[in-house]
Amino acid sequence: MDGLISLLLFAGFFYFMMRFGCGAHMHGGHGKHGDKHGADVKHVDPVCGMQITPEEGYGKMHDSRLYRFCSRNCLDRFEASPENYIKKEVEVVS
Repeated sequence: MDGLISLLLFAGFFYFMMRFGCGAHMHGGHGKHGDKHGADVKHVDPVCGMQITPEEGYGKMHDSRLYRFCSRNCLDRFEASPENYIKKEVEVVS
């Protein structure tokens, strides 16, 4: 009987940890709490202006900032002359 109670306690603890603790991170459990890294956040391609979700397209780090691109063509154009597109983006924000 003591073995059964121990097993049930362990199973309950295991379920709790997988549901709310460390296991919640395994399948994006904390990605849907309304933070800025959720799927509803859009990135704007600095080359063509298209909106892209974080799961789409290509990413490139430039000057400690992540830029997202809708296609390999836009990424290649950015890599050839990033200063053209970064200035364009800064002008839009200002």
